[in-house]
Amino acid sequence: MSLQIHPINLGHVTVDASGLVLMRSPGTSVSIPVLGYLITGGSEPIPVDTGARSVEHFQSLGFPFTATHEETIDFHLAGHGLKRTDIRHIIHTHAHVDHAGGDYLFPMSTQVVMARRELEFMASGIMGPLMYTGLDTKHLIDRLYERGALRLVDVDGTYEEEIIPGVAVQLSGGHTPGSLSILVETEGGMANICGDIIYDFTDQIVVPFDENRVSEPTIAGNRAMTTLEEKRAMKRALAKSRFLFPGHDTPALVERGKIIGLAKNAISNPNVDALNIVNYESVLPDAKNGRTT
Repeated sequence: MSLQIHPINLGHVTVDASGLVLMRSPGTSVSIPVLGYLITGGSEPIPVDTGARSVEHFQSLGFPFTATHEETIDFHLAGHGLKRTDIRHIIHTHAHVDHAGGDYLFPMSTQVVMARRELEFMASGIMGPLMYTGLDTKHLIDRLYERGALRLVDVDGTYEEEIIPGVAVQLSGGHTPGSLSILVETEGGMANICGDIIYDFTDQIVVPFDENRVSEPTIAGNRAMTTLEEKRAMKRALAKSRFLFPGHDTPALVERGKIIGLAKNAISNPNVDALNIVNYESVLPDAKNGRTT
């Protein structure tokens, strides 16, 4: 059986539009999905990111957040005949509040995989208590002192590290110092679960907001890296991937470094194969007006 990637919705958070795309409509609130992924078909199932700790915890930080029963990690695992104790590994793109909050639900026998640089950055306090919360940070540090509960990878951009056959991690170079791209070898080409190095494919990549230079993406407002590092990370992901799976947008189909389609119905939909190009709607730009078709 070939490797499959299932986008799973773990809730919705309301944020400022300019935090997703730099300088886009400041003061305008937008609701975005909080996505995780489940990789199946390999030697073991692997969740990528676990969402927020709870609605109450997220809302206490000042972010409007909702999550239904159908938007919980347990619900999505059960849909694949799994439960938490069946999970041997969790991989994190990064450890922000909406990506690593659900780790505490899993036993210490489940190994969390993340970049050492991400844990260092998380524990440094440099981004304050909102992006990396005290509860999530403490839980991961507790795992650090439990044998086998935490695997810290030291990828630095020059090599990848394999987790299971066909699934490897690579330093992304954007968003946070320890953000990882999870690379999945599929029959249709390389799939990159890229986390938050790209928030909005349309306004950052397809028709970049407030940008008129060729092949120049618009960066996000929420980032810990420099402008150049962000742009390099996005361009690297586009150059090396056939499929891109982000943290808060629909999956994207890539051809020759350009996004040509979006799988708008793939999130939490078992009837849509996110690795089948027939499920991607064209977003090729109209040369006359710059809009997508």
